[in-house]
Amino acid sequence: MFSLIRKNSPQNIKNDTLSGLTVALALVPEAVAFALVAHVHPLVGLYAAFIMGLLTAILGGRPGMISGATGAIAVVVVALVMNHGVEYLFAAVLLMGFIQIMFGVLKLGKFIRLVPHPVFLGFVNGLALVIFLAQMQQFKAPDAEGVMQWLTGTPLYLMLGLILLTMAIIKFLPKLTTAVPSTLVAILAGSLLTYFLGLDTRTVGDMASIKGGLPTFHLPEIPLTFEAFKIVLPYAFIMAMVGLIESLLTLNLVDELTETRGQPNRECIGQGVANTVTGVFGGMGGCAMVGQSIINIKSGGRGRLSGIVAALFLLSFILVGSPLIEQIPIAVLVGVMFMVVIGTFEWCSFRLIGKIPLADTLIGISVAVITVFADLAIAVITGVILSALVFAWQHAKQIHAEVSTNKMGGKVYKLNGPLFFASVQNFQDIFDPKGDPDDVVVDFKNSRVTDHSAIQAIDKLAERYNKEHKRLHLKHVSEECRLLLKTAGPLVEVNVVEDPNYHVAVNKKDFVRGEQL
Repeated sequence: MFSLIRKNSPQNIKNDTLSGLTVALALVPEAVAFALVAHVHPLVGLYAAFIMGLLTAILGGRPGMISGATGAIAVVVVALVMNHGVEYLFAAVLLMGFIQIMFGVLKLGKFIRLVPHPVFLGFVNGLALVIFLAQMQQFKAPDAEGVMQWLTGTPLYLMLGLILLTMAIIKFLPKLTTAVPSTLVAILAGSLLTYFLGLDTRTVGDMASIKGGLPTFHLPEIPLTFEAFKIVLPYAFIMAMVGLIESLLTLNLVDELTETRGQPNRECIGQGVANTVTGVFGGMGGCAMVGQSIINIKSGGRGRLSGIVAALFLLSFILVGSPLIEQIPIAVLVGVMFMVVIGTFEWCSFRLIGKIPLADTLIGISVAVITVFADLAIAVITGVILSALVFAWQHAKQIHAEVSTNKMGGKVYKLNGPLFFASVQNFQDIFDPKGDPDDVVVDFKNSRVTDHSAIQAIDKLAERYNKEHKRLHLKHVSEECRLLLKTAGPLVEVNVVEDPNYHVAVNKKDFVRGEQL
């Protein structure tokens, strides 16, 4: 930790320290709220925020990114806690960490590059909407019978006033000075104003007490049986996937904001180690947090020190500072999160409508909607699948042929475009075995045979010409294609100088000189 501090200039140390304090103040209500969503004690969420924030700051692959207890994980574990108890939650978090470590060790974090930009835009916009909708719960208060009702009258106007004041300070203070993070000034100003004027508004302490001690080592108390493992594993796997997807996409977002590059595989390992430790110290697990990460970056936090400071401040709040922190008005923190929403949402998405392909627009909207109403992991996976299908469909239409006649009177089809599963039907429609002359040449020089479906399509084409008793010649086909072709293999004209050399996406062990086993 001291080496991390020594690497920073005094200015960076100041920025990281102040931004870390700002993040810690914003972490408290989020951690408490997510713990209540998961039906566990608030300290379970706070311990997760402390441990996740500290270890990912030290071990993770993205300096300046903040991790902690998140709503994405809280939603997943509700059923586990309700049906089996909190000890099963700790076991799931422990196993979740091991899974994430394995992803990093196997270097699977690089597959985040497969997420297309429309999916990334949908993720960011959906998450901004999720953060916004989560703040709506703060506009409710219990009535005399304990039923939550929307605020009206003076309490509502007071809350809106504090929110607008907070947002105004965050927006306009940087134009006057950047010596102190505007978010920190807004939190302090709103809290002092509320205290000295005696304003009657809800505070952090009204949500739950955050006072506690140090987290203690505690192995999950569940039966060491296969039945218990079967209960824990599905939740652990889903939590691991949700956590990694949100963390790696947040890493990409911070990369864009800072114009630097993080390390996805190292981040997987950092997240995994943090969750493993969290599971044995009574935390609910977590992942990277978009809102807090943006607060950190906007407040000047760039180094690992900012995350370390945020975690240590959070621990100090739990141990000794709870009376002060519990006085922070909820309205002030809602104002902070509203500014996060404004900063997170990609407003350029509206300008892109009509300028980018309709499919990309619909994919982005779909991912955002699914993120809001279902689950982050489902949204991103759905977006990737839709993008892949659109890509396949667009490339399927690219295959075509230039038709000519050679000196011998034979017909030559010079193919252009990739031949793969989606373009097979278009490939077959190019040819006319009944109307073609007795000698036909298919030239693959400007095409590429990419998968098993393509191999089968070529064999089927050979069978069609054989039925018409016509000679088919295949030119510029790779050696591997020749090995995999069954009917059309003997029809290939070999030219060792001009023939291409590439692999086909099939398992050659399933074939012997073109004969399927």
